[in-house]
Amino acid sequence: MAVGTETGADANAETVTASVIGGSGFTGGELLRLLAGHPNVEITEVTSRSKAGKSVGSVHPPLRGSDLRFTEPADLESVDVLFAATPHGVSMGRIDDFFEVADTVVDLSADFRLESEAQYDEWYDGHEAPEYLEQAEYALPEINRENLAGAELIAGGGCNATATILGLYPLFEHDILEGGEQVVVDVKVGSSEGGAGGGEASSHPERSGVVRPYAPTGHRHEAEIEQFLGTSVAFTCHAVDMVRGASATNHVFPSSPVSKGDLWQAYRGCYEDEPFVRMAAGGSGVYRYPEPKAVAGTNLAEVGFELDPSNERIVVLSAIDNMMKGSAGQAVHAANVALGLEETAGLEFTGLHPVGAP
Repeated sequence: MAVGTETGADANAETVTASVIGGSGFTGGELLRLLAGHPNVEITEVTSRSKAGKSVGSVHPPLRGSDLRFTEPADLESVDVLFAATPHGVSMGRIDDFFEVADTVVDLSADFRLESEAQYDEWYDGHEAPEYLEQAEYALPEINRENLAGAELIAGGGCNATATILGLYPLFEHDILEGGEQVVVDVKVGSSEGGAGGGEASSHPERSGVVRPYAPTGHRHEAEIEQFLGTSVAFTCHAVDMVRGASATNHVFPSSPVSKGDLWQAYRGCYEDEPFVRMAAGGSGVYRYPEPKAVAGTNLAEVGFELDPSNERIVVLSAIDNMMKGSAGQAVHAANVALGLEETAGLEFTGLHPVGAP
């Protein structure tokens, strides 16, 4: 289905008010860019401790000319939906405050992505508000649309996990994989994943020209992948010389023979009617397979595959813009579903070509 095709409620629905908490970072800027062009959203507050009093446009150049200014995060205005673009650990400490001022909370950090306190003990540093974990809904409509409708607490997915889950999900949904097979995942990500304060490793002199393994094992996003696919994965991340993007190459070794027809049936069955997933599986031209550059700035995910009969392997490829489909775009898409708005509202941008490094 083409982007912009109607899949939800009337795009002329009643306007909702929204605030963005932690709006000075890269993801906060993306949220503001999307919400500023959303036909059903009025931004009423943007907070930032470090930028309070400054205009939003002075921090995010695409928003120059906006009347919005950053405010201190201590005093929150009442809104219909609150987006929290804060570092891990902030939202779990303020979740009660957020629900005092908003009916719907969309958290873009890792604070509510996992289902149990035990998972946070294993993968993070514990959890301050575990009573909210059961309430939270994962913000990926392609796998959780039914539960997102009317959700009050929405947990944004990690960008590496999002790319991986979207690539592998049809294989499990259509019983090509059962959960005990070997799955090897190699993700390459852009420097924006480190955030606006990414530090020395994300600085241009250190990042330029590299293909640097930064999480050969034990990446936290493994927990999300295992939670939603029901299998363990061997997961590795590389930092590469691009700004936007996450590209996942997944090596899968099924226990039974699989044909290309089986794969097309599985992927079309899952994604044919999805507004923000498109297939790129061979064909002609320069961009034959999923490519972050082809989706930069969009909420699109590209997914593709090839069969390697010589060693009975499926190679599944997927690509997203880590700040869009992997964060801000996913959050807006999920909020649209939760609030009963047109699913694609505010997300219709289809990208640019040619562009520089994404």
